[in-house]
Amino acid sequence: MHELKFDPEICKSCTSCDCIMKCQYIDLESDQAKSEHAKLVAGEDSSILHDCVTCYACEEYCPFGNHPFYLIVERQEQRGVHPAPKPLEESQVIMMGPKGRIKPKELSPPVMNMCFFTVMNGGIRGSLFEGVSKFGGSDVFCNLMFLHFARNSTIRQRLPLMIENIMKNFLEPAGAKELICYHDECYGTYTSWAPAFGIDVPFKPVHLFDFIYNRLVELKENIKPLGIKVAYQRPCSNRLCPQTDHFVDDIFSLIGAERPKREFEYENALCCGGVPEAQQRFELTEEIQHKNVEDMKASGAAYCVFNCPFCFWTLSEPVLKAGLIPIMMSDLCLMALGE
Repeated sequence: MHELKFDPEICKSCTSCDCIMKCQYIDLESDQAKSEHAKLVAGEDSSILHDCVTCYACEEYCPFGNHPFYLIVERQEQRGVHPAPKPLEESQVIMMGPKGRIKPKELSPPVMNMCFFTVMNGGIRGSLFEGVSKFGGSDVFCNLMFLHFARNSTIRQRLPLMIENIMKNFLEPAGAKELICYHDECYGTYTSWAPAFGIDVPFKPVHLFDFIYNRLVELKENIKPLGIKVAYQRPCSNRLCPQTDHFVDDIFSLIGAERPKREFEYENALCCGGVPEAQQRFELTEEIQHKNVEDMKASGAAYCVFNCPFCFWTLSEPVLKAGLIPIMMSDLCLMALGE
């Protein structure tokens, strides 16, 4: 049930092995990469299973859309490879599980799912989000974070229930056919992971930045250009929906923010270093964050903008120490609107 749509023949015919060769955390020569990847495809033990930091990037690097990262997670789970300590993994599965405590509320479009980030409700304010109805909690949580824990099985088990909860308790009563996804991870769940595993999504997911951009266009007369340089911390989950990355530049253009050239951005972006596998290797976390933040500083950026709250919580202190101001994208846009 809900098996991964993966074609081993595509991998056999691939000569570049971009999904591994472009990885910024696994350093293998071309022949080694092809050999280790062949083991992965065959279901054998591979160094990739043990060295993967679960940054999702290979999903973007694969030119065939053949889901290399989802395959890695499948193989890790099959072979009992745990990117995070098993007690932490098991506690997270319990803690983040559905509680059956949905409280239906009267909503009207546009509707936003805050997922597990209801603590960020305060950021959904002002003219930027006027008229937006929102809901969230463990019973509508996409569960995609369990990719970091080699638990595709948990997502498989829970996601259909989450979708049912969203439809019956929120979208259908509101007469809404679209769902704004507060977090990239939710949007990636519905547009990448669910189709890869044959799970139907009966609503149209809308990326938060897509919504913000269109609302800013409506409010264009109220925008006062910021005239500042802003570095962008691209979250790992945006690797599942790279087609949305252009909205960062589109939004910056509208609000008068400059995105200075950096080494570690766009396809070459570094993760925040907060993923469980990197946390187990403290020196790796330090290295990732140092390279990333120093790159922001060298670009002349005054601010570092985030979409993912977890990235914000992980990197805020290093960013502040480097002399930059950490800020969520919605708050940066509200600044431009004078709110």
